[in-house]
Amino acid sequence: MNGPEIIGREVVLRAIAPDDLETLRRWRNRPEYRQYFREYRDISPAMQHAWYERTVLNDPHTHMFAITQRQNGRLLGACGICYIEPWHQSGDFSIYIGADDLYIDGRFAPDAARLLLDYGFGTLNLHRIWAEIYAIDTAKQALLPRLGFRLDGRHRDAHRMEDGRFVDCLFYGLLKGEAGSGSAGLA
Repeated sequence: MNGPEIIGREVVLRAIAPDDLETLRRWRNRPEYRQYFREYRDISPAMQHAWYERTVLNDPHTHMFAITQRQNGRLLGACGICYIEPWHQSGDFSIYIGADDLYIDGRFAPDAARLLLDYGFGTLNLHRIWAEIYAIDTAKQALLPRLGFRLDGRHRDAHRMEDGRFVDCLFYGLLKGEAGSGSAGLA
């Protein structure tokens, strides 16, 4: 995704650059982070570059951003709207902060999330943005309602953890008309 930067109070969302890939890969491979992602294996450099070429640069159903600190441009993490369904005007919300072991913090993640939601509902003209997270991801369970998301449902024991146990998948949704109520306090 190439395009203009999206500037918030604390962060700037910009296109992911090739120079970001190794840092993003290192963060994604942390076991304490990986448990929250669909990709359960370590990501190799080849896998990361293939994802960048196939998905970030060439998939119109995915809009990914690097999250950088507004003050100094330091890479903080990544976010995006994936699995975009143009006919249904829906897409999957994804975010994490890798810098300083923050994952989902109270400063950078909410600012980036608000910018991403504004982009999804405004620029992409989505009607619904949804998120699938796992029951162990308490940080996103706290963040999503703050943004206005509602818990839409649960798939029991749908995600297998590395240790072999199963956890529930939680599905959250936010409709365009609801977006102002939850994200207003984050501006």
